[in-house]
Amino acid sequence: MNREFHVSVNGCDHAEGTKENPFRTISKAAAAAETGDKVIVHEGEYREWVKPAHTGYSDISRITYEAAEGERVVIKGSERIQNWENTEGTVWKAVVPNSMFGDYNPYSEVLTGDWFLYPCINEPEGYEIHTGDVYLNGKSFYEAGCLEDVKNPVMRTHGYNPPWTKHTEPILRPEDTIYQWYACVEEENTIIYANFQGADPNEELTEINVRKCCFYPEKPGMNYITVRGFEMAQAACPWTPPTADQPGLLGTHWSKGWIIENNEIHDAKCSGISIGKEASTGHNLCTRRHRKPGYQYQMEAVFRALQIGWSKEKIGSHIIRNNVIHDCGQNGVVGHMGCVFSQITNNHIYNIAVKHEYFGYEIAGIKLHAAIDVEISHNHIHNCTLGTWLDWQAQGTRVSKNLFYANDRDLMVEVTHGPYMVDNNIFGSEYNFDNIAQGGAYVNNLCCGTMRREPVLNRSTPYHFPHTTQVAGTTLVYGGDDRIYQNIFIGGAETYTEQSVAGTTDYNGSCTSLEEYVQEVTALGNGDVEMFEKVKQPVYINGNAYLKGAGAFDREKENYISQADPQVKIVSEGDAVYLEMNVEKEMLSIPTEVIDTQKLGMVRLVEAPFDDPDGNPVVLDTDYLGNTREAGSAAGAFADLKEGFNRFRVWG
Repeated sequence: MNREFHVSVNGCDHAEGTKENPFRTISKAAAAAETGDKVIVHEGEYREWVKPAHTGYSDISRITYEAAEGERVVIKGSERIQNWENTEGTVWKAVVPNSMFGDYNPYSEVLTGDWFLYPCINEPEGYEIHTGDVYLNGKSFYEAGCLEDVKNPVMRTHGYNPPWTKHTEPILRPEDTIYQWYACVEEENTIIYANFQGADPNEELTEINVRKCCFYPEKPGMNYITVRGFEMAQAACPWTPPTADQPGLLGTHWSKGWIIENNEIHDAKCSGISIGKEASTGHNLCTRRHRKPGYQYQMEAVFRALQIGWSKEKIGSHIIRNNVIHDCGQNGVVGHMGCVFSQITNNHIYNIAVKHEYFGYEIAGIKLHAAIDVEISHNHIHNCTLGTWLDWQAQGTRVSKNLFYANDRDLMVEVTHGPYMVDNNIFGSEYNFDNIAQGGAYVNNLCCGTMRREPVLNRSTPYHFPHTTQVAGTTLVYGGDDRIYQNIFIGGAETYTEQSVAGTTDYNGSCTSLEEYVQEVTALGNGDVEMFEKVKQPVYINGNAYLKGAGAFDREKENYISQADPQVKIVSEGDAVYLEMNVEKEMLSIPTEVIDTQKLGMVRLVEAPFDDPDGNPVVLDTDYLGNTREAGSAAGAFADLKEGFNRFRVWG
């Protein structure tokens, strides 16, 4: 018999958990709820780490946690501190007993791990950053390098700007230097110093990180759980590379079948939502041992995961939808292998890794490794250091009908062999793609910036039997084998590297069919790998529009080229976002067609088609807005473009 538990800030954990006599904590309900049960949490603020103790059994027999309808429920990984003492000027200190933190003190937990590079730059040698934080009325501070910096704040170059950002110098923001904290961890207490610049921390809302997570099982295998309608914030999450345990502020911990919907997730020290790896397959072994590169440990993690049951039957198939995720230090959504067969749809993700307090190579609004058959669609991703990064084994992945803009980069696909599909998206930033992969299909996108392509000939990475986690082989990334049909490319954006270009000219010199490629390889005579390294892989490019100086592939048969500026603008008006652009009549005459699985063919190395996760053909017969696309429809993300001025509502 399915039960319903209620939780209220006015409840008692010794009560029955009914609506009339509710529990006081969500954790009490989480210890009691079994498959088929529902936990309804009523309005209020809950400062706890919820650790589901039981698993659901199936999609129709799951455990559901939800905020009561129409009520605001907040779960925080922080505690409010009101015993601040003024020490000097605008600097205050708080003495916090270490017992408050249990076995995880965020002010002694150093942020580090594989691919973590810099806590910040221009800081004293040996400076470390911790998972702790201080918040004044919801605004997070910066950790200072020493107590003197808290007492005498000066304009410092906090943060690290990644190599791909358009900023050549660190961003200088005066408010970053004003609000700083520093902690001393002693045997019994932790002493936190903070400069509040005139505010009284005992009168204002002042909070400190206390817990690693807000909602995250301690053990893996907690399947079929729904988390709906909460606000969760301020967790001391650690760095989450693909070679380590990957806890987030909210996460699934190597499970199957979660639904995470209609939540607001913010102010995770590192990652907001985790659908990633667990610890037994490797935990920062490169950083800890230095015996092998992280790449090698990551490869081993894939095979170890297969040994412990990494499969569609046991792992992944999560749904993450209709969430607002913002102001997290590393990722909005993160996951290695645990993300397989999932759907990430209709989320608003922004302000990810823009604080620039630290840097490493695992940062993005959405950062997934082994995103096998993952759908990323209808998301609004902006003001992120990197919008979406699909790294390793993005096989069967589809990125469709998303809105990207104001990111340092919109999309990166790395060391994967395809097939993966990128269709009907708006890429509005100055830097759209890092295509460090092959076997991709880029169809009907609006691309307002540049693209960089590079082969990877020193890292052999896995590919899989279609629609499974089973490894079929490993190989290098030669670059190419891409399909680029009916996109709009706009030039004029600032280029970041010599390889970053607007349009498709970087494919010049490639052959245009598999037959031509095979002929060129066999013409080199008998040999093996070295023969294939000498010939560029084929590419399939047609029906694109190149505007404002964007360059076209030299063997493209049908396209439209114009120096005119379409004056694309992305305009926010309240909760709505609009796209505006001008269109020349001649651009509408490109002979387009409806692209489908048959047209896209099979990628060369994996020998798999561009089909859906169930093996059915894909037909790209709708545009970004869901309107019908037919033969002769306009190139780009909008099938109904008209001559002259166009304005579309693209979010909200």
